[in-house]
Amino acid sequence: MNLTLTATCLFGLEHRLGEEIDRLGYHRLHTMDGRVTFSAEEEGIARSNVFLRYAERVLIRLGAFRADTFDSLFEGTRALPWETFIGKDDAFPVKGHSIRSTLFSVPDCQRIVKKAIAERLGAHYGIRWFPESGTRVQVVFFIFKDEAALMIDTSGEPLYKRGYRKEAGGAPLRETLAAAIASISRPREGVLLHDPLCGSGTIPIEAAMLVNNIAPGRFRSFAAEAFPAVPQALWRLARQEARDRELHTRFEAIASDIDPAATALTQENIRRAGVGEWVSACTADARKIRSGGRRGTIVTNPPYGERLMTPEEAEALYRELGVAFRALAPWQVYVLTSNQNFERLYGRKADKIMRLYNGMIPCRLYQFFRNPAPAPRQAEPKTV
Repeated sequence: MNLTLTATCLFGLEHRLGEEIDRLGYHRLHTMDGRVTFSAEEEGIARSNVFLRYAERVLIRLGAFRADTFDSLFEGTRALPWETFIGKDDAFPVKGHSIRSTLFSVPDCQRIVKKAIAERLGAHYGIRWFPESGTRVQVVFFIFKDEAALMIDTSGEPLYKRGYRKEAGGAPLRETLAAAIASISRPREGVLLHDPLCGSGTIPIEAAMLVNNIAPGRFRSFAAEAFPAVPQALWRLARQEARDRELHTRFEAIASDIDPAATALTQENIRRAGVGEWVSACTADARKIRSGGRRGTIVTNPPYGERLMTPEEAEALYRELGVAFRALAPWQVYVLTSNQNFERLYGRKADKIMRLYNGMIPCRLYQFFRNPAPAPRQAEPKTV
């Protein structure tokens, strides 16, 4: 059965998500902000959920049509084959978004879509009342410029919830974004990766999983595992493929934080993720780390001055990090922050800046990979 699937992602990660889809052997059909649509056989449902590192959800796209009136939304929805995935006892809640469209009321669209699906299923199963006591099949609509896409969520819990992070610090970084930042820094054997403001350790953990080709979905279950239309054998095959692909490299990462509670939380997350072979955690002040003569890379997401620290405290920290990290040269440095004055505070122009979103917070990833110019030498006083 050939399917059209849509993988959603944080803004800024579409390109990396598309490349992942290519590597899985699927054909990309369309890319827009926050989503990539592609074609796959039914095994793609399982493989996409297990393997996609940068996706937030994987959705089955049942169909798309123009919907600039409630009648067109109703008829277009009713014409789709909902019975393929929704049984007569199943629950089918509806949620969605409408952007730059005539039908702007999301609650009204929800009611229309729900009614149309119920009418289609009622005609198919010969019933008028739905107990909705069986499998939960989440219906999702997305209306953009009067074009409606109707989908079924196969992931359940969003894919950034890998399963290893039962608790998080005060300002947690999504695992999907942490994986992207780690990837941009090119983690590899022979180069130490150090996050000196690690919080719950997400960046080093994701880096270790990336380098060792550990599938991000290996720790968790997915909504579509309960769908009768998706054979259980496909999930077993996807997980076996994930195990077969794993590597055992000599990569090394350090996760450190000045807060002992954060270090303890990171150690527990490292254990749950099964990456203790590559990642160690310790309590340390980011302003006092030393290179020890090793090759290394700093990859970190310091406090923005919103949920942790005051803005003034965060800016003072950025100034101090600029001095401390300069002493680590020729280490490369990657810093994610929402502060648009970071370069001025840090005391150095970035070699490259990438715009990303931490949830709904617009951020920039400042990348420093060229050796900074040495500080000018003071002229020695002349002696008479």
